[in-house]
Amino acid sequence: MLAPNLDVLPQRTKGIARLATKNVDGRTRLDVFYQESAAKIRIPESYDGRMEAVLINTSGGLTGGDRIAWEVAAGENTSVTVTTQACERIYKSSGGEAHIASRLSAASGARLHWLPQETILFNQSALSRTLDVDLAEDAELIALEAVLIGRKAMGEMVRSGSFRDRWRIRRAGKLIHAEDVHFAGDIQNLLGGRASLSGHQAFATLLYVGDHAEALLPKLRALLGDHLAGVSHWSGKLIVRLVASEGFELRKILIPAISLLRNGEPAPKVWNL
Repeated sequence: MLAPNLDVLPQRTKGIARLATKNVDGRTRLDVFYQESAAKIRIPESYDGRMEAVLINTSGGLTGGDRIAWEVAAGENTSVTVTTQACERIYKSSGGEAHIASRLSAASGARLHWLPQETILFNQSALSRTLDVDLAEDAELIALEAVLIGRKAMGEMVRSGSFRDRWRIRRAGKLIHAEDVHFAGDIQNLLGGRASLSGHQAFATLLYVGDHAEALLPKLRALLGDHLAGVSHWSGKLIVRLVASEGFELRKILIPAISLLRNGEPAPKVWNL
């Protein structure tokens, strides 16, 4: 009888999915579609010539050692909105980081709207996330990443953990936006200070790159009003930073802001409050 193997490593989630679009008679159609393991994509039926893609992590969440990658390429003169079926959950890690890598591109005349639902960080979780985008000179991009430090309505407290978020966005080959966020260790105290989240549990970065950035600036500032938010404009881009007490309050701010940037189009259906 063979002795049991006590060194078997825990099963880890992995997945990769790719989507590319092309213009066929003025409508956005699939050009490339690939999905592997836990990374799935569903495309609801559309009647207006544009495409909405819904990303699904079938594992139900990520923990240390898990890896998932998304790749989306909007072809010339196509319009694609990418969202997620649900919030991504990052659970307690028993070792290592969970990794999410997103790589986007938009060709000439394309509109690419990257609008995933929030990422929820649980106590002692560890996440490393990257967003890399390549845009043609006349492409339009809306990109959002929102984070919840636990769920206030569930009474969850995140005392420790690790979070890394890296953005690199290029337009016509030129780097136009780069940012890195990293916090680790005693998160509860680190994010409780006035220079960080002042004890709030939800924050988001919303970015717009396109021809209407300057015109949208005063409209966004008026819309955000007295909320904990800031809007900046330079080099053909808008950056919106948002902070809220919890996820529901963050959504109530984000949904009208997203609609404004989308010229009145509503946020994806899965975003409904």
